[in-house]
Amino acid sequence: MMQQRVLGAQGLVVSAIGYGSMGLTMAYGPGDEKAGVAALRRAYELGVTFFDTAELYGLGTGSNEILVGKALRDVREEVVIATKFGFDLSGGLTGALNSRPDNIRKVADNSLRHLGVDRIDVFYQHRVDPDVPIEDVAGAVKELIEAGKVKYFGLSEAGARTIRRAHAVQPVSVLQTEYSLFERDVEQLFPVLRELGIGFVAYSPLGRGFITGAARPAAEHDATDMRHSLDPRWEPGNFEKNAEAVERLREVAAARGATVAQLALAWILAQGEDIVPIPGTRSAERMQENAAAAGVELTQADLDAIAEILPTGGFGDRYRVLPAWD
Repeated sequence: MMQQRVLGAQGLVVSAIGYGSMGLTMAYGPGDEKAGVAALRRAYELGVTFFDTAELYGLGTGSNEILVGKALRDVREEVVIATKFGFDLSGGLTGALNSRPDNIRKVADNSLRHLGVDRIDVFYQHRVDPDVPIEDVAGAVKELIEAGKVKYFGLSEAGARTIRRAHAVQPVSVLQTEYSLFERDVEQLFPVLRELGIGFVAYSPLGRGFITGAARPAAEHDATDMRHSLDPRWEPGNFEKNAEAVERLREVAAARGATVAQLALAWILAQGEDIVPIPGTRSAERMQENAAAAGVELTQADLDAIAEILPTGGFGDRYRVLPAWD
């Protein structure tokens, strides 16, 4: 039975391992709808109840949300579905931000329709918009909560000051940011989150697949795959060092009867009861491996061995231009 965790002080309860759907339709090369539905359904069968999507992942078409909604339609009341707003996709994927209240309301209605639901369980601001006061953003989501269209408010890639300002208007249930054995920067925000009673959701908890042990250098990935040109950790120099670290982690994992991916997910779970990773996969088989990580218990000796291998994270930044937290 998959263990459950409480994220935030507003009552959000989810499975200890969640599912991130971004890779089903973007960032990792061409997708396969049939395989995506199978992976989502397998996740549910294995006890996963927390599913993460976003308007952005459909590149303005709603395709990712439609896929998630289709796969989970029959079990809607047994799962928590999170989605996100915050980009201007009217002209395709340009990277322009838009968290104006009118756009937030429009995205909410679109997401409800694409998902085929009458309530968004968690509605995240995908990226902080410097042109829109966070108080206005929180106020718009508060109105959606009061209208019954949204249940919980989340932020993604936000800093301490922004979190505090948003929380003062509408309680924030969760912060989502990249976090893994390779990427530790967000740990600086954990004291603020715990002070305010905000849970944490770790995206890319397997280092965008690097920590699965099947990594290939940047040049070997499809041109549409972000690892081809956007993630310095996969480039010559960094790649070899990270690959060596994963091999050393594999030895620690083997001693626990686990895979290196399971070790990495179990490490995240060991960082606090208020943390949930959301690994993504297009494979039903890989989903079974990820879900089983919830049952891997690490000893202090295991944690010490991991800390010796990667004391502060992996080699290379996670993006060419890192998000600025305020």
